[in-house]
Amino acid sequence: MKTTNALRTLAVMAMSALTLVSCDKSKPQMDDKAPETTTKAASSKIAFVEVDSIMTQYQFCKEYSKILEQKGNNIQKTLAGKQQQLQAAAANFQQKVQQNAYTREQAEAIQAGLQKQSNDLQQLNQRLSGEFQEETNKYNKALHDSLQHYLAIYNKDKKYGMIFAKQGDNVLYADKAYDITNEVVAGLNKAYKSKLKK
Repeated sequence: MKTTNALRTLAVMAMSALTLVSCDKSKPQMDDKAPETTTKAASSKIAFVEVDSIMTQYQFCKEYSKILEQKGNNIQKTLAGKQQQLQAAAANFQQKVQQNAYTREQAEAIQAGLQKQSNDLQQLNQRLSGEFQEETNKYNKALHDSLQHYLAIYNKDKKYGMIFAKQGDNVLYADKAYDITNEVVAGLNKAYKSKLKK
């Protein structure tokens, strides 16, 4: 498993699902001095957040990425160890068969045992991969929820019509004036620290 790449891909998918953030849903206040076009212009403000910066600077992401990486490494070690044991047992069996060390019945019994170990290893691989995927999905949901929650609060004052998740070349050009990444990362970390204190 390439854990880091898998985590980044899944987190990018979670961030991409977050491409929009809230518009102010309250009715605009009409004022004699504020024509309708001004109200429309205010709601068409856009901004973007760099996904890579969220992944590398948001404390929640950094901590959870380490947890998932460790879990992925543990799964790899467990499966690799069992695979080596099975290969060693199979090689030993082949060698003894060539030396005519077993009766036919013994060879069939050992071969059936090796096949069972192989099946058990496949089932273990599926179970551990499923657990890892479940944990990763849980992380992505928590990341998505924390971003949406924070950005909804953040946007009450800012009044952006849309906030994009920018990653790699998915946006061909973006003026840095629309980049709110540093503000968002700082706010997310502040909210995360206060959550940990509680």
